[in-house]
Amino acid sequence: MSGENVTVGKRIQNLRVTKGLTLSEVAAKVGSNEKYLADIENQRVAPPLGDIVSLANVFQVSIGEIFGDQADSPFCLVRSQNRPKVPRFSAAGSKTGGYTYESLGYQKQNRQMEPFLVTLAPTEVHQTEPNQHAGEEILFVLEGQVKVELGEHTDILNSGDSIYYDSTLPHIVSCQGDSPARILAVIYAKKEMIIF
Repeated sequence: MSGENVTVGKRIQNLRVTKGLTLSEVAAKVGSNEKYLADIENQRVAPPLGDIVSLANVFQVSIGEIFGDQADSPFCLVRSQNRPKVPRFSAAGSKTGGYTYESLGYQKQNRQMEPFLVTLAPTEVHQTEPNQHAGEEILFVLEGQVKVELGEHTDILNSGDSIYYDSTLPHIVSCQGDSPARILAVIYAKKEMIIF
């Protein structure tokens, strides 16, 4: 990905400054608080994918742009040995939230879906606030166990299981058990969120 030395937090900060927005203004638009956004920008916490979708919407950029993708090709071919890992945090002691992403849609221009391989690690610090954003998501468990909380519904997904839901439904996705889990996650960001 382009600009691999720039972290997601710094890209978010650069977009906020470029758009002339304060932390307070962005927090109000995404329904969060200033301290949390400052922690993201300063690489102390990694935002879950839902928060990245919400921030992309506020900044009127594609989700991929927050990850450093220039999206300048009519197609995308990703070889298994060359899957770009989404650069997240380089600061020591930062919290990853228990997951990392590998982009499967890197450089595809005008895309309306964001595909990722996501590795969910067992973590003692569990996400307590659910994500909510425009769009739809499908998760397919490749290995391990995944806990999915959708509104009042909670379920455990095993290898081979999938779930497809409206992303406006409050949701939390986390690793279940002591072993990492890998999922294929595809987010459809809806037309109103796509920036051409």
